[in-house]
Amino acid sequence: MLRNSILYLCLLVGAFVLLPQYGCQPQVSEEKVPLPSPDPGNGGIQLPPDFGAVVVADSLGRGRHLAVNHNGDVYVHLRRLTPDSNAIMALRDTTGDGKADVIAGFSRVTGTGIRIHNDYLYYSDHTTVYRSPLQQGVLLPTSQTDTLVHLVEGRGHIDKPFTFDGKGNMYVNVGSMSNACQEEARTPGSPGINPCVELETRAGIWRFSDSERHQQQSLDKRYATGIRNAMGLAWSEAFQSLYAVSHGRDDLHRFWPDLFTEAQNVELPAEEFLQVSEGDDFGWPYCYYDHFKGQKLLNPEYGGNGVTVGICAEKKKPIMGFPGHWAPNDLLFYTGDLFPERYKNGAFIAFHGSWNRLGTNQAGFCVVFVPMQDGKPSGNWEVFADGFVGAVPVTSSNKARYRPCGLAQGPDGSLYVVDSQQGRVWRIMYYEEGLEEHPASEIAEAAIDTTQAASAQVPEALQAGKQVYDFYCMACHQDNGLGVSGMNPPLAGTDWVTGDKQRLIRVILNGMNEPIEINGETYQNAMASHRHLTDQQIADVLTYIRQSFGNNASAVSPEEVAAVRAGEG
Repeated sequence: MLRNSILYLCLLVGAFVLLPQYGCQPQVSEEKVPLPSPDPGNGGIQLPPDFGAVVVADSLGRGRHLAVNHNGDVYVHLRRLTPDSNAIMALRDTTGDGKADVIAGFSRVTGTGIRIHNDYLYYSDHTTVYRSPLQQGVLLPTSQTDTLVHLVEGRGHIDKPFTFDGKGNMYVNVGSMSNACQEEARTPGSPGINPCVELETRAGIWRFSDSERHQQQSLDKRYATGIRNAMGLAWSEAFQSLYAVSHGRDDLHRFWPDLFTEAQNVELPAEEFLQVSEGDDFGWPYCYYDHFKGQKLLNPEYGGNGVTVGICAEKKKPIMGFPGHWAPNDLLFYTGDLFPERYKNGAFIAFHGSWNRLGTNQAGFCVVFVPMQDGKPSGNWEVFADGFVGAVPVTSSNKARYRPCGLAQGPDGSLYVVDSQQGRVWRIMYYEEGLEEHPASEIAEAAIDTTQAASAQVPEALQAGKQVYDFYCMACHQDNGLGVSGMNPPLAGTDWVTGDKQRLIRVILNGMNEPIEINGETYQNAMASHRHLTDQQIADVLTYIRQSFGNNASAVSPEEVAAVRAGEG
């Protein structure tokens, strides 16, 4: 009865009731719908001339990837559940101003991958790819959930983004468990395992049917290998090929200081843009790509020294390299007609921004464009959307105002971008008639405020610990102690730091290889043993973290460290 009444009301007054589960949607017109006016300041980001942006929605949560339906409905996949226990947010603009005035949540499947394909909404978590049917005019999918693919569990790079080729195939990224397949994960000087057994189930792209249920991951379904973590996958219809953007390895200087300088560690190795064909091997963990030299080089874990090529001469090179640690998290080939012709079939890449460039300013935090022709880049990459980080350079990714993570194309050719810090969604449009310069708005001004507050002065008694922290710890746990979401746990506000001293000392001595849950979030990155540090250094750094980042716990003495070390020996 209620459903029929609402449908009648929609038809009677031509209104769009804010109850998406009942199926009301914007009316469809054969005339070209005018573009909404851009927000003053473009919602805090910078764009090329005659491009403008509207903030579709804000503060959704930690957005990862997103998808846009043929009617303009937007679906955002979140890394964490909202307070209402939703993992996917559905957005609808019923007024044509570009703003979502209907926002509804559903599903508890947190993760990264999300696509609309054959009238289904596909989405993934760390081990599984699902799909739910979409009905015409209805914002939320039905309650039916098909489980399509079961994938390897474990730690490390565990998000499972995916794409389709339109020929019945689905391609899924399975990221590596480790940095370079070392015998002792993330341990300075530890050699690499050869052959790396991890490649049997990780560090590659697997191909499955896009409709068959309960498919199992197996070697015969592996499409390509030697790819550390391809967070962005896209099929180009124009070039009839699969492409990926992959994260390069970390810790060249931290783990191998005799072979690589700090400056080299900041820029190397490259992030990679890959053209992927069946059977390709891109060389991980044996090789990394040096975009300055245009070569695949042997990793130091396998005898490399920054010069040696060795077996890497046989591995496939990327079609383009980008600065190290920028973190490419999504890839989109533009097929719309809204943007100028030069963008047609070119590639947009969202760079999430670095967190591990030692103590220097972090970089990335932008969307770049790569012109393409005949399946390859036809020119240099260029920054398309910038300003996400704010006006002040940051030494910690957590201080970036926004971090672009996912990309999607709307039915009119608009480009959508989602941020993973606060969950802001932008819709970027091109105005052929041109735009006059817009004055700064409150949104634009907000992007210029102090995104990184000056760090409190460190007391002299903690200076020695800070020096140890800056060299060994800051790259993972950040200079504000907040860590990196899903990877490196925070040091602020956790009993792991302020509680049992002996447990904390054992973590430093022995490292930690198992996932850890803090304040409801699971962190997956392995921590190396720091047993090589002296008792005094360990005491200094633990005292520093127990009395910094808002923590107020007692000091750790060298004698306490020595006692734990002796008790384990």
